[in-house]
Amino acid sequence: MDRQSRLHDGAGLLSPVCGGVSRYRKKPNSRRSKKSNCAAAARLTISAMDSALQLIIDQVRAAAAAGTALRIRGGGSKDFYGEPPAGELLETAPLAGITSYEPTELVVTVRSGTPLAELEAVLADRGQCLPFEPPHFGPGATVGGMVAAGLSGPARAGVGSVRDYVLGLTMINGRGELLTFGGQVMKNVAGYDVSRLMAGAMGTLGLITEVSLKVLPVAPAEATLKFQMGQAQALAQLNRWGGQPLPLNASCWVDAAGLPTLYLRLRGAVAAVDAACKTMGGERQDNATVARDWTLCRDQQLPWFLARGERDLWRLSVPQTAPVLDLPEPPLVEWHGGLRWVRAAPGDGPRLREIAARVGGHATLFIANSARPIRAESRFDALKPPVDRIHRQLKREFDPAGIFNRGRMYPEF
Repeated sequence: MDRQSRLHDGAGLLSPVCGGVSRYRKKPNSRRSKKSNCAAAARLTISAMDSALQLIIDQVRAAAAAGTALRIRGGGSKDFYGEPPAGELLETAPLAGITSYEPTELVVTVRSGTPLAELEAVLADRGQCLPFEPPHFGPGATVGGMVAAGLSGPARAGVGSVRDYVLGLTMINGRGELLTFGGQVMKNVAGYDVSRLMAGAMGTLGLITEVSLKVLPVAPAEATLKFQMGQAQALAQLNRWGGQPLPLNASCWVDAAGLPTLYLRLRGAVAAVDAACKTMGGERQDNATVARDWTLCRDQQLPWFLARGERDLWRLSVPQTAPVLDLPEPPLVEWHGGLRWVRAAPGDGPRLREIAARVGGHATLFIANSARPIRAESRFDALKPPVDRIHRQLKREFDPAGIFNRGRMYPEF
């Protein structure tokens, strides 16, 4: 399939611009027939989309009337994250396809059930990307799941999070109403920025049906440098580099087999990357070889993660300036010190949360031991009373019957 000239949507393959050729029709003989064929294909797509959307709306309204919990699911790649999903299945797969892509405007609008890999392939064909490197965790990852989970990859500290790239979205609330927020440009917000509020909400406020995202060109140059240094030295060095005009993009410090190593990725203009490599030192890695390692880091599949055994995997989000923490064992450190991955025995949760809170951060039980009883420990930190009140008020406003992903973020709502 020629991804550069065709985009997938629910009714077939159409080009980004209306003049493109669909594989479901004959090649036109004239400009007029080309135009009319394109219009017919567009009507077909819209009709199919409306049908799938109406079925989902009907399911939501029926669930709201009966008080039945709904479990939103795209590809199921993030079922492990958060509290265990429960309720009647509400699938987003029928809501698939890229509805609009303007490479020159750096904006793409895509339906929530679209495979994330498909979107990234289309962007790559135009030399563009989702710069925050959303994790996949498997081939089933979807765009809606990406936004709902709000998770970002190794480049998060350098370019921002998924929330920073959401321009607008359409969603179904708990009353079965179709709502649109934001738009397709950066300066489009008047009042509450509901679009970005949905990022990281884990589907508890409603079902995302379509989202508009800002995309960026792929960086002209990239280099990964390798340094042998301990955790304290790595944190101090990352903070020093952070105050300099360097094209820092991602970092990963890991103590593998007693060999503490810092990997630093640079991205930007060719001259900036080459100059940084000359002044920073370290051992420059082969881009083709190390690219796979950064992908494994993004999806928590590096050997360090796979050696977890029977331990839980915790995610500590702390200030980048936080010192070496008193953890059960050396962590894997990302985001220039702002993210500390910790392998810990069941029961270490309270201590880890206390350690994170002491430096102004928080801790999340990212992956629990499979033998752990369900809800033996809350996956997310308890909210402070004012924030808890806001969360509950938002939930009541968007989902008054409490049907969407009930208990997915917190057991009580």
